[in-house]
Amino acid sequence: MMSQPPEAPSLKVAVIGGSGLGETFRAENARIHEPSTPFGSPSAPILEVDMEGVGVLLLSRHGAGHTLSPSQVPYRANLFALKALGATHVLASGAVGSLREEYRPRDLVIPSQSIDKTMARTGTFYERAAVHVEQAEPFCPVLRRILVEAARGQPGLRAHDGGCYVCIEGPAFSTRAESHMHRLWGGDLVGMTLMPEARLAREAELPYAAVCLVTDYDSWRPAPAEGVDSPALLREIIGNLEQATKSAAALLRRAIATMAGRGEELARCP
Repeated sequence: MMSQPPEAPSLKVAVIGGSGLGETFRAENARIHEPSTPFGSPSAPILEVDMEGVGVLLLSRHGAGHTLSPSQVPYRANLFALKALGATHVLASGAVGSLREEYRPRDLVIPSQSIDKTMARTGTFYERAAVHVEQAEPFCPVLRRILVEAARGQPGLRAHDGGCYVCIEGPAFSTRAESHMHRLWGGDLVGMTLMPEARLAREAELPYAAVCLVTDYDSWRPAPAEGVDSPALLREIIGNLEQATKSAAALLRRAIATMAGRGEELARCP
């Protein structure tokens, strides 16, 4: 008797929320998971909910109360835990500074490439093995296409298809010279969290894509006019983040609903 090919695992989407989004996606009647992993505990308890008819695992990257700096996030524990709980695909979010005039505050960007400048983070599950994983396309093109489609169906949203994300160590922002250097390298966005997260997702065979929330222009851009004080600038950035977070949450919900009917396409994720 011929054996049947194994069935593809049922869709379960992990959503890794960055600044603001983790709280926005809180849901009632969630199952709470507090898994342990060989790499320690994840950033926070993982919530499992049903969203748009799809099983969704919600993880706040920076922990409860946003207490973990980008360098302190347990990236390996997070991805290991999500995989162990049955995640098949990962959608992530993160706040970014813009390196291009056309990427304006409150816009969303679905990045297509990355440059990793982090130095203090373990970027592989294979510290004790000579394993080389292809990373030419750090963001899954199938998931990116679904996110772009979801963005186009959202009235009033400015969203950009593609961009190069420069990941810096943080928590300090770039100097003006560094910001200009990132622009010369071809960077479009600068953030602190998508690496090594995307790299680890690839190692874990979890298709990964992200939505970036533009909060401000990075330090390359001329300073604002005189008379604008630091507290006012901070309030403006927080306001930009809050608005972008609402847009990103709506986009992700639309994308998850779309994924429910795109099984064959999702099966082709690299």
